[in-house]
Amino acid sequence: MKEGTKPNMATFELMTADILDIEALRAECNAIAKKHAGQLLDTRAALLPVLKQANSDGREVIRKKLFDDGSGIGCASRISWLQDQIITILFDIAVNYLYKGQADRITVVAVGGYGRGTLAPGSDIDLLFLMPAKVSVGMHKAVEFLLYLLWDIGFKVGHATRTLDESIKQAKADMTIRTAVLEARFICGQQALVEQLVERFDSEVASGTAPEFITAKLNERDDRHRKVGNTRYLVEPNVKEGKGGLRDLQTLFWIAKYKYNVRDTEELIKLGVLSRSEWRLFQKADDFLWAVRCHMHYLTGKPEERLSFDIQPEIAQSLGYHSRQGLSEVERFMKHYFLVAKDVGDLTRIICAALEELQAKAAPGLTAVIGRFANRPRKIPGTLEFIEDRGRIALASPDVFKRDPISIMRLFHVADLNGLEFHPDALKRVTRSLSLIDSAFRENEEANRLFLSILTSRRDPALMLTRLNEAGVLGRFIPEFGKIVSMMQFNMYHHYTVDEHLIRTVGVLSEIDQGNAEEIHPLAAKLMPGVEERQALFVAVLLHDVAKGRPEDHSTAGAKVARKLCPRLGLSPKQTELVAWLIEQHLIMSMVAQTRDLNDRKTITDFAEKVQSLDRLKLLLILTVCDIRAVGPGVWNGWKGQLLRTLYYETEILISGGFSEVSRKQRAKHAAASLEEALGDWNPKDRDTYSQLHYEPYLLSVPLEDQVRHAGFIRDTDRAGHALATMVRTHSFHAITEITVLAPDHPRLLSIIAGACAAAGANIADAQVYTTSDGRALDTILINREFTIDDDEMRRAATIGKMIEDVLAGRKHLPEVIATRSKGKKRNKAFTVQPDVIISNVLSNQFTVVEIECLDRIGLLAEVTAVIADLSLDIHSARITTFGEKIIDTFYVTDLIGQKVTNENRQANIIARLKPAMADQSDELRDRMPSGIIAPPSQRGVVVRKKAKAIS
Repeated sequence: MKEGTKPNMATFELMTADILDIEALRAECNAIAKKHAGQLLDTRAALLPVLKQANSDGREVIRKKLFDDGSGIGCASRISWLQDQIITILFDIAVNYLYKGQADRITVVAVGGYGRGTLAPGSDIDLLFLMPAKVSVGMHKAVEFLLYLLWDIGFKVGHATRTLDESIKQAKADMTIRTAVLEARFICGQQALVEQLVERFDSEVASGTAPEFITAKLNERDDRHRKVGNTRYLVEPNVKEGKGGLRDLQTLFWIAKYKYNVRDTEELIKLGVLSRSEWRLFQKADDFLWAVRCHMHYLTGKPEERLSFDIQPEIAQSLGYHSRQGLSEVERFMKHYFLVAKDVGDLTRIICAALEELQAKAAPGLTAVIGRFANRPRKIPGTLEFIEDRGRIALASPDVFKRDPISIMRLFHVADLNGLEFHPDALKRVTRSLSLIDSAFRENEEANRLFLSILTSRRDPALMLTRLNEAGVLGRFIPEFGKIVSMMQFNMYHHYTVDEHLIRTVGVLSEIDQGNAEEIHPLAAKLMPGVEERQALFVAVLLHDVAKGRPEDHSTAGAKVARKLCPRLGLSPKQTELVAWLIEQHLIMSMVAQTRDLNDRKTITDFAEKVQSLDRLKLLLILTVCDIRAVGPGVWNGWKGQLLRTLYYETEILISGGFSEVSRKQRAKHAAASLEEALGDWNPKDRDTYSQLHYEPYLLSVPLEDQVRHAGFIRDTDRAGHALATMVRTHSFHAITEITVLAPDHPRLLSIIAGACAAAGANIADAQVYTTSDGRALDTILINREFTIDDDEMRRAATIGKMIEDVLAGRKHLPEVIATRSKGKKRNKAFTVQPDVIISNVLSNQFTVVEIECLDRIGLLAEVTAVIADLSLDIHSARITTFGEKIIDTFYVTDLIGQKVTNENRQANIIARLKPAMADQSDELRDRMPSGIIAPPSQRGVVVRKKAKAIS
């Protein structure tokens, strides 16, 4: 069967010929019914295995045919046909053997999706049992016979039993029932009854009510979209209910069928609603979406409608996709999916435009005159090509674009200037005029000026870019952008396709530009009014990922695209180079802020050398904020904002020449003196004891107010006679919760704390590890906030703190609590991240930096830090960064005498030991995790790791 077309009758008979020998099945079932001579229970029991096996065999043949011809519509039609045969055989048995003279007056009707003659492998079966005016007990029993056997076979059956009058009455009252009856299809019984139903439905229900039905269906569609994510570019789309999915196509057909009384979409060509090429597009989209849905149901063994990450690779393989040009097979498949979803959007606009035009013509008599006068299209000042029609921009004449192709871009510019929505007819004509956007159009100075004005608009540039993109203009005008339209990135970090992400990034920038993001992004909001190169920033934000999907690094390739495109858009050479630099470096600030120790001066100096100027620093900060915010819901949080602000302020000081020349030792002495002074109301003995506990790293990196808070915490713990304690506080703006742990120092302390956090379901974002001069560890662990209300979050934090104390004290065994947490949690096998370890001695002057990258899982940090402890390495700080399914964790370490790890053999050993733990091959390591670290009283005070002297 040709792809994208519904089968005609002859083709359909050929399609279904070898699915099942229906006559043989019918004869066998009749023989069973005859043998049991009207005994209901015996007949049912004997028929069940036969029909169950026939259904199973038939569906297996259909499944194989799907792989052979690839037709989704073919598969759905075959399943529907098989279902019809089974129902008809059961009905005939009820008529001829069980309920003679009664069942034959019933009509079995397929409604809803089944009424269209299509069923997915896991679809429900919607049946209407149409009864005569007078219903007998035997008729109800016949219906029960059919239903019980269908349920026993394993079908999910939605059913209603109604008379003709009841069906019409309920169709008038309920829009869902009306939609189901709209697609009523005869299966077996009294066909004349179905014909009466259709005739009465058209005359008594549908006649004159099209506007009501269309409004209801479009509102229903909008509500559905909101529930599943109001974009067609979610990377785990709902194939049935999502925007651009099957239900949208079905809604279009319902509307067309209701309004035009058509039985097939091809009839819309004769009516002038669709061109033949648009009808083919409808059929191809329908066939593709059905193929995806059928494969999903077969693969999962259930009616799965969400195209989730874990099944995307197998669906891509089943559909025959292969890797090519920097895109994996799954990314190529998903790009095709999103292009089809976009086609569905185009078809929606075209059909809605035709409906509106027809509705305007159909308005009768005086009402039409008054309506036309009240809603008369108005001229738009400054333009002759366009008019305003009820708050929407429309074309003044049908040939506007043909006469002047640049008017395509002007349409969007004028709509933006005047705050107008788009008339469906205008967008339909844009879609049909895309061939006019050629090289001459792209090089046209006016077209580029208009586009740049739309992009940098102070109104709603993201909305206009969305309209440009959905109409197909953006990808035609900027071919490089066209290559990433509907492109997905196969990971859990990015929630949208690349083009959707870029447009959303512009939306965030516009929000900041208009001063509406001060609470979320205080620094970016403060910097934005002072940005001189506003145009360059908007262009860089739109293009920063434009080279995704290429074999080379997308940042480098994107900079090349910018150098070629920016002059065409009218940017100066200086602006062009700035855009190219921003695109080339657009990831650096995020990576440094999230994966490096910002208290390490070398981090700041290296970053400042890359940035070099305050203007670049400002623009890079704003671009980074917009990029992270537009990745997806929940990706941005206050903690990431705080990290970026810290990096910005530290770099600003350095670039401005404001870094102190005072030596590290002098600054540490000054910090120790400040702490002692801050404890001035303490008794002299306590003040002297608790101000002398800390080493240089602590004094130079922890704010004074936190040092005072820590001193009180340590003193209270000592007075209570406790060997360990935890203290918690929340930071609602930063979306982070801080847990401070005081415990005897131990090489595996951070590993045990990380394991306890994993067992409690807490995700660690950062860890600062300090040792006091009396042999204790003072570790600060920052975990991602879970609750919005502080009281709830404090209770959660207290529970996590108690878990840490229980594990450290040996009251709970770490491997057991992690195993309990992991139980029942399926690891996502859709993703593979090759474990990688990088060891660097150039990123810090004091520490060796160990960076690991691998697939995330529960307990990973505990295992990795345990290995680091086994290797006799001392962790001074750690940065824990999660990008969807992938983690990048960075550890600043020294050996046990405080030196960097420079020996190449030892570095190789570190890598060799870490990789098995990262790859989840370290069961024996988990078994060796200690139950606790609290030493017997006689051994307390023993210093496990040597440290430099505290500041005195």
